[in-house]
Amino acid sequence: MGAPTLSSGQFDKAKAEAKRTLEHLMPFVERGVAVVGLEPSCLLSMRDEFLQYGFGEEAKALSASAYLFEEFLVKARAEDQLPLELKPLNYERAMLHGHCHQKAFDALRPVEQVLGWIPDLTVETIESSCCGMAGSFGYEAEHYDASLKMAELSLLPTIRNADSNAVLIADGTSCRHQIHDGSGREAIHVARLLEQALA
Repeated sequence: MGAPTLSSGQFDKAKAEAKRTLEHLMPFVERGVAVVGLEPSCLLSMRDEFLQYGFGEEAKALSASAYLFEEFLVKARAEDQLPLELKPLNYERAMLHGHCHQKAFDALRPVEQVLGWIPDLTVETIESSCCGMAGSFGYEAEHYDASLKMAELSLLPTIRNADSNAVLIADGTSCRHQIHDGSGREAIHVARLLEQALA
């Protein structure tokens, strides 16, 4: 989608990748097919950066058709198109870390809603800033210390203090890496938890 290249300052390469993505997806968008994504930075770039590249009406059409996984589920359920039966899990609570793009686009609430569909599961959203990865920033050796300091502000201490019967949820790939590397705990995408909860 161009989000990883854009985060490292490669504007021209990001724009070219966005154009390739747009050309590939437009036949589906024109037929009214929703574009659903799992990774917040990539999917939400279709509703932000793609509109800034000068792609005109096609970019607007894609933006209107692009949904994060949880947004799509919430919409389908509201339209009575999602007969989803879920069962209780072995977890008492889910601790949710929001990706920065989810927070910026007010797209964390659908994640909380979807998690709330799982019976007997208490959902707690971790009050945190960026996990410290910030795209490719935290993967670069020269930013390692700064990246960890950001994670240590609240995210990693909260996770270390969480009881073992809490499942950690983070939709962002780099967020999950940071959580694992900084705490030794595994966070999973909400889609994986929903799969476990299917009745």
